[in-house]
Amino acid sequence: MDSPIERYRFFLKDTVRRTIDFASTDQSRGVRPPPVEKPYPADAALIDLTLKEDLQGTFTADLFSAIAGRQSHRQFKDCPLTLPELSLLLWATQGIRSKSNDYATFRTVPSAGCRHALETYLCVLNVTGLESGIYRYLPIEHKLLVVSIDMELPNRIAAATLNQTFTAQAAVTFIWTAIPYRMEWRYDIAAHKVIALDAGHVCQNLYLACSAIGSGTCAIAAYHQELLDRLVHVDGDDEFAIYLAAVGKI
Repeated sequence: MDSPIERYRFFLKDTVRRTIDFASTDQSRGVRPPPVEKPYPADAALIDLTLKEDLQGTFTADLFSAIAGRQSHRQFKDCPLTLPELSLLLWATQGIRSKSNDYATFRTVPSAGCRHALETYLCVLNVTGLESGIYRYLPIEHKLLVVSIDMELPNRIAAATLNQTFTAQAAVTFIWTAIPYRMEWRYDIAAHKVIALDAGHVCQNLYLACSAIGSGTCAIAAYHQELLDRLVHVDGDDEFAIYLAAVGKI
C-alpha cells in the first residue's frame, strides 16, 4: 500500500490524465462553460480603476533588475498605495488583453486551457481613496466590487493568516480564490494541479509588478482556511481561498 506521502505526490504528476475519459467531461458533453468572471448583483457598488492606457508609461521597471532583486518582504512602511498603483498590480496579475468569446479571455498571465479559475479579492487597509474593506477585482470591467467595509480587518487578516502579523501592516493583501469547476469543466480531476500552477503564474507577476511601484510583497500559503474563506465571503466548497500575498511600500 502506498504511504500518504506517495499518494499525495501523485497530485504533482500528470499520470492522472491517463485515467480520465475526456469524452465524458462536461465540455465534451456540450455543457455550457461557466462564466469567466463570478457574477455580481446589478446594483452592486463598483469603483473605477485606472485604465491600462493611462498606466502605460507611468510606471517603469527594468526587467533584469526586477528579477535579480526579487525577494519577499515582510516589513512595510506606513505609506498608502495609490489607486493607479493598485490598478497596475491588478492589471499585471489578472488583466484581460482580449476576449476570444464570452467564455474565454486572454490575460496577462497564462492559464491551462484559458480557463482562469481564480478570482482576486483584496484586503485593503491603506490605499488612497478606498475605505478599509474587502473588494473583488472584476477583470472584464477593470473595476473593484465592494464586498464589505470592515474596520476590524487588521485583526481579522492577521488571525486568518495564522498570526503572520505583517498582513495587518500591509497596504493591501491579495487573496486568490479558486472556482474549481471552471477548470474541472474541461479537465475533470486533472484540473487541480493546473489550478495550483496558475496561482504561481499570477503571484510571480505580482512580485515583478511591485518593483515598478517601489513596493514589495510576500506570498503566503499558510492560513486558516475557514477564517480566510469567511473573510472574503465565499462558501468554502465551490469557491475557496488558495493563495495570498501581502503588499506594501518598502
